[in-house]
Amino acid sequence: MRAFVTGGSGFVGRRLIGRLVQDGHAVRALARSDAAANRVAEVGAEPVSGDLSDPVGLGEAMSGSEVVFHSAARTTRGGGWKAFERDNITGTRNLLDGARRAGVRRVVHVGTEAALMAGQALVGVDETAPLRPDSPAAYPASKARAERAVIDANGVGLETVVLRPRLVWGAGDTTVLPELVAAVRAGRFAWIGGGRHLTDTTHVDNVVRGLLLAAEHGRPGEAYFVTDGEPVVFRDFVTDLLATRGIAPPGRSVPALPARLLTRVAEGTWSTFRLRGTPPLDYMSLWLSSQECTIDITKARDELGYAPVRTRAQGFAELLDAAGG
Repeated sequence: MRAFVTGGSGFVGRRLIGRLVQDGHAVRALARSDAAANRVAEVGAEPVSGDLSDPVGLGEAMSGSEVVFHSAARTTRGGGWKAFERDNITGTRNLLDGARRAGVRRVVHVGTEAALMAGQALVGVDETAPLRPDSPAAYPASKARAERAVIDANGVGLETVVLRPRLVWGAGDTTVLPELVAAVRAGRFAWIGGGRHLTDTTHVDNVVRGLLLAAEHGRPGEAYFVTDGEPVVFRDFVTDLLATRGIAPPGRSVPALPARLLTRVAEGTWSTFRLRGTPPLDYMSLWLSSQECTIDITKARDELGYAPVRTRAQGFAELLDAAGG
């Protein structure tokens, strides 16, 4: 296929480009800077200068592409609502507008289970669970509205499919593992409520597998969850993840209720006074660290033929190799 990738210089995007090129596909990738252009070129894509603020330019950049993989998104916790709205909602709408202008056949959007989060645990959820554009956290609210725009755009002339991985990890990760390492080294790490809740995870190679299957077999207008196949105890996963960097997490734990109260106060203070940076504990970190999130991937198994291609043990071994361990 002739593919176009946004977010190609990021964690998922680079791994996706590498697999597409390996499989013999021609790939172009959006690049907002020279550094991003170099990163996508390193893995075999043709960089195309532009950004998600320009639907006309996006249409020109996507010209000739059959499938667009929309991986670009703001995931950082800071920046305020306007930044999330610009990057995740308006940027996605511009991408869809550009895809129509370019005559793209299919857009595969990288969604997230976070689009369902508004403070409640997610236990055995599937694709029938409602999106939460009303979430008090900017990232889930913006990703829910972006996904709604993607699904609404499906129709004559453009097919859209959403893939929702949960807690993406693996070699090359620039968010989860680096932030955990930084928290432990700074003495800011503590388990919330013991950290013994269940969580699903998705190795980056399993995300890529899901994206390729969604491009080929996904039903237009549908969303699909993908994970590593079986949930794991959050504390065990984080401990094993940190072990790949030779770090043991401290045993210190704080009760869940005070953590929730602190988060609510901190988030309100940062929002009201528009403070820079992030609160000491934000909604997304609280929910990840203290609430069950388990996913039913039956739909992806049945309709896409999805099955994980990378086990957690293999992923941890790869991380050790990458660290020279």
